[in-house]
Amino acid sequence: MGTSSQSTTIIETEDDVPNSNQFCDEAAMCIVSVRGLKENWQKWSNEHREYQKLNPFSHGTRPSVAAPQRGQDDYGKPLQGSMTEQRGKDAHTHISREVEELCEVIRNIGEPGDKDGDGGDDGKVVTVDFRKLFEHYVTISNKLVGVLLRARKQRLVDFEGEMLWQGKDDHAVITLLP
Repeated sequence: MGTSSQSTTIIETEDDVPNSNQFCDEAAMCIVSVRGLKENWQKWSNEHREYQKLNPFSHGTRPSVAAPQRGQDDYGKPLQGSMTEQRGKDAHTHISREVEELCEVIRNIGEPGDKDGDGGDDGKVVTVDFRKLFEHYVTISNKLVGVLLRARKQRLVDFEGEMLWQGKDDHAVITLLP
């Protein structure tokens, strides 16, 4: 088995403990004042109460900040300077890098062609079959279709249909737009 060390906490009144909230000696015995515990609890309680005032899902309090209404510029957006806003910016940066990487892969493995198919030089594009792209890109990321949809939304690539499915759409042509 083994030996276990025990920690003992002695709670004393503020008259018994001089000017300190906590003392610890080497024997793992801690003396904690009631005043220190009370102050820490009160601090946590006040902070939590303020947080709940701002929490729109709290039933016990009314938000002290007016919630944005539909149609306002900041409706559906996180508070400026919040961690939620920062996570959103980080996610946007990450996805943008994946879209750029996808375009680079298409440029490297695709075949140059014309946008109109008439042989003119003014509409140069790069095309690749979905299967070929899938086989190359699967080693990079398992989110190819999602990144393709995002790239199409940004008008960087084009393909027919709403969604591409492995096997069914292997011969669908993906066009990297100029």
